[in-house]
Amino acid sequence: MAGWASLGFLIVVGFMLMRMYNRLVRLRVRADAAWSDMDVQLERRHDLIPKLVETVRGYAPHEKARFENIRKYRSQAVEATRPADRAQAENQLAGALTSLLAVAENHPGLKANPEFLELQASWNQTEEAIQNARRYHNAVVRDLNNNLQSFPTNILAGTFGFKQRQFFETAAAEREPVAVKF
Repeated sequence: MAGWASLGFLIVVGFMLMRMYNRLVRLRVRADAAWSDMDVQLERRHDLIPKLVETVRGYAPHEKARFENIRKYRSQAVEATRPADRAQAENQLAGALTSLLAVAENHPGLKANPEFLELQASWNQTEEAIQNARRYHNAVVRDLNNNLQSFPTNILAGTFGFKQRQFFETAAAEREPVAVKF
């Protein structure tokens, strides 16, 4: 009788371990997919940048330093591999582009240009998609990290090499309203 109870106990523990492991795998896959979606949206932003810069350059050629900063930040963002590095580079890029769009406010001809208006609408859609992808990514990372830190899952996670993920955070400067000065 004790042998059957022991066997039953081992089977229950085995199923619990299998369930915890499978949950960790599902969360890791969701985190990878969320990062991939974030990457797609960031690439979409990167593809818009040259068109936007060229359009504004025609109306504001004196903003050469601003254009160079955008080029530099875009290169850093494309080359970054770790989420923390990528987030920092993307935040710098977003700030530079926001200031570029603020410069556009000083040029009535640019604001009336249909190509610029279309690019600006695409820009707004892309930024919204990035914000949604960031929110989803961070929610999945939060769930994964919570599971990795919870007992007894943390023991199983450590045994099988599961690692915590980094959040894709917005820079503090990006949270503040943009000051447009004329």
